[in-house]
Amino acid sequence: MFNSGIEIEGYYFIYQMGLQFAKQGLGKAGTSNLQHAQYSIINYLTKSIYLRNLVSKHRRRMLVAGYDLDMTYITDKLLAMSFPAERMRAMYRNPLWQVKSVLDMRHGGHYKVYNLCIEETYDPAHFHGRVEACPFDDNHVPPLELVKQFCESVHSWLSQDPKNIAVVHCMAGKGRTGLMVCAYLVYSGMTAEEALQLYANKRTTNNEGVSIPSQRRYVAYWASVLSFPKEIGSGPPVVSLPQSCSRELRRIRLYDMVNTESIFFVVSELQEVNSQLYRPPGEVAKGCCRPIREGDQKNKSPRYYISFIGDADEEGKKSETEEPRVVVQMDTERSIIDQKNCLDYSFNKPVEVKGDVRVIFYQKMIGGRLFYVCFNTAFIKNSLLQFSVRDLDKIGKKGQSICGSTFCLELLFGPANSKSSYDNYDDGGLSDDSF
Repeated sequence: MFNSGIEIEGYYFIYQMGLQFAKQGLGKAGTSNLQHAQYSIINYLTKSIYLRNLVSKHRRRMLVAGYDLDMTYITDKLLAMSFPAERMRAMYRNPLWQVKSVLDMRHGGHYKVYNLCIEETYDPAHFHGRVEACPFDDNHVPPLELVKQFCESVHSWLSQDPKNIAVVHCMAGKGRTGLMVCAYLVYSGMTAEEALQLYANKRTTNNEGVSIPSQRRYVAYWASVLSFPKEIGSGPPVVSLPQSCSRELRRIRLYDMVNTESIFFVVSELQEVNSQLYRPPGEVAKGCCRPIREGDQKNKSPRYYISFIGDADEEGKKSETEEPRVVVQMDTERSIIDQKNCLDYSFNKPVEVKGDVRVIFYQKMIGGRLFYVCFNTAFIKNSLLQFSVRDLDKIGKKGQSICGSTFCLELLFGPANSKSSYDNYDDGGLSDDSF
């Protein structure tokens, strides 16, 4: 599977070169076989920087030992790179043998490789067995448990010897790599913004490192679960992963849509499979958002909010004097809904989601992805999650063309405590100020 149009262009270039080499070989020798022609193509292209620069785009490259490689030192202890490839993929990615040569020359016996890819792997023996897999999907996010394992492993490895370095890669060596590198920088004491900015400056020429909003969101999630000792240099931070929390998804609404009357969606969550590191997405719901028309009865009821007064005590329990209060708010959305083309889907039965969730939107039920968002239910602080255009992942020209100037994606959830006595409502939004 191609990661981008650049790679498709690269393969077309390879195909044309293959025809040229095959014709030349057969014409000159008369007995040249296809295997020899293919070897000639690979040998030629791995020495050429054109195709690799075409694929790497704005990622910084490094000239070392006569090789031109897609790799960058983020710090003197962290090296980010694209996939160390073999066979055909080595034509436009980092050739594995060149990566191995450089690492052995510069950091012999003192490097460990972290492979974040689920779609591709290689024999760890190439790097003397010092390879650890932390797999998750391209352009998406990992479970926080995997981030924790990665950071603790890197810290342990770097602590063993001052000469040790960690080499991190995904396929392109940008998004997933940036997320995990930034997570470790935060684990080392930086703020999320400082880590993201450092990575952007070091890894790219256009200052766009981790560019997928959900991946940046997860760096912020990670920063929020770390507690650092008061004394500098007294050890790594304490990681307090949030308790798993289920929420009821009740409605999906898209405000200010243009040039479309329907958008399909699929809701999925990352699921544990036989204690494997990789968590594949499992579909939990799907449907189609359609226009809200003026006079729709289900949207005329007032909006109800649940909020709680006071803070939790040290053991995380609610104070005995704390009582929930119900706040009724007039439906101030009516003017917006009536004047804008809003698409809406209300679940007849609320859908329970838990942990790491993806909501992907499509132009058609099969194919035509428009954009998506990823989030973790434990970080929902009230019952409304709202996303602007800049918060959407992988939104292309088609997706942008249907989002108006005041676009907003809104996900409405039930309260964190689904057994609340105030859980009965007509259609309005529920919001628990204290999650």
